Amino acid sequence: MKKVLVDTLAFGKQYMRSKVGAFFTFIFPILLIILFGAIFTNTGNTTVDLPVQDLDRTTLSDRFLDALNDTHVIRISMIPTTVDLSTHVRENSLSVALLIPDGFEADVVEGLRTNGTVHGNVTLYGDPSRSTLGIAEGIVRAVAEQMSLSIYRKDLLIQTDVRGSAQQNYQYMDYFLPGIIGMTVMTTAMYAMTSTCAEYRSRKYFKLLATTTLTKAEWLTSKVLWFALALLISLFVTVGVGIAAWNVKVTIDGIGIAFIVLGTLLFVSLGMVLGSAVRDPESASAIANAIGFPMMFLSGSFFPFEAMPSYLQAIARVLPLTYLNNGLRDTMVFHNLDSALVNLAIVGVLAAIFFVLGAKLMSWKER
Repeated sequence: MKKVLVDTLAFGKQYMRSKVGAFFTFIFPILLIILFGAIFTNTGNTTVDLPVQDLDRTTLSDRFLDALNDTHVIRISMIPTTVDLSTHVRENSLSVALLIPDGFEADVVEGLRTNGTVHGNVTLYGDPSRSTLGIAEGIVRAVAEQMSLSIYRKDLLIQTDVRGSAQQNYQYMDYFLPGIIGMTVMTTAMYAMTSTCAEYRSRKYFKLLATTTLTKAEWLTSKVLWFALALLISLFVTVGVGIAAWNVKVTIDGIGIAFIVLGTLLFVSLGMVLGSAVRDPESASAIANAIGFPMMFLSGSFFPFEAMPSYLQAIARVLPLTYLNNGLRDTMVFHNLDSALVNLAIVGVLAAIFFVLGAKLMSWKER
């Protein structure tokens, strides 16, 4: 353990001498918070996934869903009729969901018979502070009005109710901040580790390390300790700036800290795996960018996961940063313990796999 701590301290001093490393760890996330906050606050998405629970399951409810799909702004997915919708929304951290109640078609038919004194109602659940709810509400109301007029041509037979599902209202920056933290973990740990491996090889540091009693696993552990400490400091600094500049409402708890530590282990180890395939810093930068940039933009760091096309969502589900970002939002924003623990387990398993691969694949001998 003493060898690990000594190497951790030595590497930390070396790392902090690099202005680039310090910039990307501490300054870059703060700049993103300021710039993206100024640009994207009070803006919304153009496409929304809308989970729907259809308890009526009639011809009219099918027509209503078809009309929503035809807008090309709403993407419908179905929620099983056997679950409680409010619980489902909360447990799955959904930003919006639509309920078509049992008796929907019967109420519309009764409205026709009684000259519009009865209405069919659909209900939207969601957080009023999130742009996805506002977009969904506008589309659902427009479709309800159009269908009502096509049926009755006089009064609104279909009305839309909106109910808040969040325990606390949040703004855009509350959802953006965890994504920035996750992205910082990836870029700091993976990019730096890939570059470090290439530099150690080109300067023959690995050949010197091979003559010591320090193992590859111990060397990798020392890097994890350093980056975990640096990124935990970055976490508190970034959240502090977010609170001061944008009044964000997020929570840092033990699970959030565990995500930073395991995320650091994951991306340091992934960087070592990538570093085992390169020989010089230029190649390291190229391979890190080739892996990192798609992951950065497809894993929900900058915009909601549900705003992406379905094929991109499928790609995002195999990217480790997706689970780090989702887990950080689950614990920092949604306070959804079950979902957070699932994402934490996935990050932990991936971290263990890449740690073992990194220790096995990295060669300290000249090739």
